[in-house]
Amino acid sequence: MVEIKTDGELEAMREAGRVVAHALAAVREAADVGVALNALDEAARDVLKRAGATSPFLGYRPSFAPVPFPAVICASVNDAIVHGIPDGYRLRDGDLVSIDCGAVLDGWAGDAAVSFVVGTAEPADEALIATTRRALEAGIAAAVPGNRIGDISHAIGTVARGARYGMVTDFGGHGIGRRMHEDPHVPNQGLPGRGLRLRHGLVLAIEPMLIAGGNDECRVAPDGWTLCTATGARAAHIEHTVAITDDGPRILTLP
Repeated sequence: MVEIKTDGELEAMREAGRVVAHALAAVREAADVGVALNALDEAARDVLKRAGATSPFLGYRPSFAPVPFPAVICASVNDAIVHGIPDGYRLRDGDLVSIDCGAVLDGWAGDAAVSFVVGTAEPADEALIATTRRALEAGIAAAVPGNRIGDISHAIGTVARGARYGMVTDFGGHGIGRRMHEDPHVPNQGLPGRGLRLRHGLVLAIEPMLIAGGNDECRVAPDGWTLCTATGARAAHIEHTVAITDDGPRILTLP
């Protein structure tokens, strides 16, 4: 069931999204060579706690997961695409890191992700991240009343495939509101003019996941959570929670 939010509910979601943005900023500031991934999780936990928010990630267990998720962020490094579990791994110079974070505040959820390089960045990694960001921007630009879900998917896929990157096709964006994952599903590639028609008050988490080298194949790590590239190629993941409004797309997960 697709839930349409009132303008007042969009304002409440904006506050949850602001907490997510602050948590991601804290993680980005803490990330440095030698810093452990679980220290980044602690930085995000501190932001959530100070804001009076909770984590929709912590304890989350979808049908594919062998155990509940044990952290408030997903920390995916290099060939890990999404759902990486933060542990004692210490960041190295040149690591490509993707951080996904959510927050629930006053009953409303926000969800966003960033990708960045720790220390010295290789040009190929910079290009991968920049293209993932462009794909997200294209998807957001298509999130207007009268368009359809397929228009968002097509916009993302056009940027990604045009730059000859691989993509995660089994995972994608989603509706969001009282729960982190709601209908509809938002694929990262698709046909324009297909799918649910967009209208004012629909809120979507839009999240392209691009893979260097052009190969789409993925594998699940032994932890049962982390999704990795099959070839060892690097990946990037960038996400925003976006409201469709009559005034144009409204990004809810900005500071």
